[in-house]
Amino acid sequence: MKYAVLGAGGTGGMIGFQMAEAGMDVTLIARGEHLDAIRKNGLTVSRIWCHTRKTVSVPAFSAEEYDDRPDVIFVCVKGYSVDAVLPFLQRVSGPETVIIPILNIFGTGGRIRKDLPGVTVTDGCIYVASDIKEPGVIRQSGEILRVIFGIRTGETCDEKTLAKLQAAEQDLKAAGIDGRLSEHIERDCLQKFSYVSPAGAAGLFYDAKAKDLQQEGPAREMFKAMIAEITDLAAAMGYPFDDDYVKINLEILSRLDPTSDTSMQRDVAAGKQSELDGLVFEVVRLCDQYNVAAPTYRMAAQLLEKKYK
Repeated sequence: MKYAVLGAGGTGGMIGFQMAEAGMDVTLIARGEHLDAIRKNGLTVSRIWCHTRKTVSVPAFSAEEYDDRPDVIFVCVKGYSVDAVLPFLQRVSGPETVIIPILNIFGTGGRIRKDLPGVTVTDGCIYVASDIKEPGVIRQSGEILRVIFGIRTGETCDEKTLAKLQAAEQDLKAAGIDGRLSEHIERDCLQKFSYVSPAGAAGLFYDAKAKDLQQEGPAREMFKAMIAEITDLAAAMGYPFDDDYVKINLEILSRLDPTSDTSMQRDVAAGKQSELDGLVFEVVRLCDQYNVAAPTYRMAAQLLEKKYK
């Protein structure tokens, strides 16, 4: 199948790298110096836990230059960029295209679907700890690399589309990615959200690195409390977790490089637009909608809004 990866940062870059290394037909949609470096030198991944560095050649285009009709598009942009990429998705998608959003923000697939009638848009999420170290270079700071995607509850797809989704799952696995086609994608995305949202919120609130969440202290306690509140929210929404995600997320956290932080923290520190609204304020809005107390999120949101919004 023919793949396009929209966004070549820490998430899209890793997907594109792995698929290109496996010899698959994948194209990166990037921009700026990062795009120039990939074109000139290839895409490099530096794995800091094992001190390895490898470069692969992968086709890369700007959104304006790309003029093809891929079978599958992985959307790997920040949540605040979704509206900006809709014209691109509308232009390159057709009735047989499958779009798989891989974003931090819960519910993005349904949001995109409204603007792309007749196109299959799944929900999806990714487990990966990586970021752009420098143009053309992705730094991966943890071993986990898992992509989960699926059709939302109440929606259906035909046999041809299902076969394409199953093929994408197998291609991801063949590329060394833990690809999973889910029958419960809302729950799975909320489970991922129960890590990325508390990690970003607690990290930003306490100006904390992974090491501060890995050891006992106020940042770790906030992280745990927020996971419990997302668990309560998921149950209220009708997607209860089967496992203890405080325990699971602490285990994921323990495997990260101690110096790592979250993309939201890096964006805020750089004075850039961030996912603060989708990762923190949206949680409070959902808790209001579903009558969930969430005292830790409400306290953090109030103070972060005063400081950053």
